Amino acid sequence: SCVSVTAVAIAAGAGGAVVSAPFVLGAIGFTSAGIAAGSYAAGMMSTAALANGGGVAAGSLVAVLQSAGAAGLSATASAAVAGVGATVGWLASFIS
Repeated sequence: SCVSVTAVAIAAGAGGAVVSAPFVLGAIGFTSAGIAAGSYAAGMMSTAALANGGGVAAGSLVAVLQSAGAAGLSATASAAVAGVGATVGWLASFIS
């Protein structure tokens, strides 16, 4: 039924997003050892530093992503990522 397909899509989207987040963060340069030189993350950090007079503001997107890349996702971040993944899964259920 349509409801069960939607529920599966939502669950798959939520679970997939949480599981893949650490891999995606590492792939774009937010690693446990810091921001990888020459990566997309390094470009983000450079842009953020230029916009803030040479430093990256605490709580900024770059700071949050680096924290998650270094230490993993917090419970709050995992919930947020799961919510986004669930929404994407729900939207994808309309495509089939």
